[in-house]
Amino acid sequence: MTKNKTLKLPEDHPLSECHINMNNALARAAQGLSLAEKRIIAIGLAKTDSMPLKNLALAAKEGWRVRISAAEYAEEFSVDLRTAYEQLKDAGDHLVKRQVRTFEETPRGLKEIKTNWCGQVIYHHGEGWVEIGFSSYISPHLLGLRKKFTSYKLKQASALRSVYSWRLFECLQSWKDKKIWEPTIEEFCYSMEVPDKYKDDFTDIRRRVIEPAVKELITKDNMLIAWDAVKSGRKVTGLIFKFQTNPQQQSDL
Repeated sequence: MTKNKTLKLPEDHPLSECHINMNNALARAAQGLSLAEKRIIAIGLAKTDSMPLKNLALAAKEGWRVRISAAEYAEEFSVDLRTAYEQLKDAGDHLVKRQVRTFEETPRGLKEIKTNWCGQVIYHHGEGWVEIGFSSYISPHLLGLRKKFTSYKLKQASALRSVYSWRLFECLQSWKDKKIWEPTIEEFCYSMEVPDKYKDDFTDIRRRVIEPAVKELITKDNMLIAWDAVKSGRKVTGLIFKFQTNPQQQSDL
């Protein structure tokens, strides 16, 4: 991470209008992030939006850094400045330890890849900013030609108060072209990182994960979502989510 440079967003480009981009496999993967960590990563990715291609190409090869201030964090996620300071520091302490797992199909079977989200995190005491460094290993999942990529604006997720809502939002966005997501129950629990204590009883998954997340996306993100459980006998084996942006409230997203 010695060569990577700090990417800076053009001043005339509002952060809330910037896109967060990641490939579909990463959007559907178990990401291992708390809500505060998810917010920091999101701002970090949003700051790569509208960057010159030559800068992105260099970043994809060598990694890159972004600086996030408490003032930016407070404004984007509607929290007070003190809370922003605390969340930046606490989340920064944990981010370097966080791993993301992705899988690839190969002729010899399934290949599992574990990658750290960040190779370096710097928190500047007294100045209220955190700088996160993305390594060259995670870069291919985040920077590309947007083929097979999930993309959404930061403002579409900034009002969410549950990491389950955010994860469901990303999973749905990764299937946006088809407007339907049909995971097995195992795939759903993996992508949403459902705690083991909920997995034995679908009622817990429904009440604690699905229903609150769907409700928040409908009320805060102008989405129309209909979902149902797929059963084999009495056992739930899968889920079906049909979704679209509410045409009566659709904004310029």
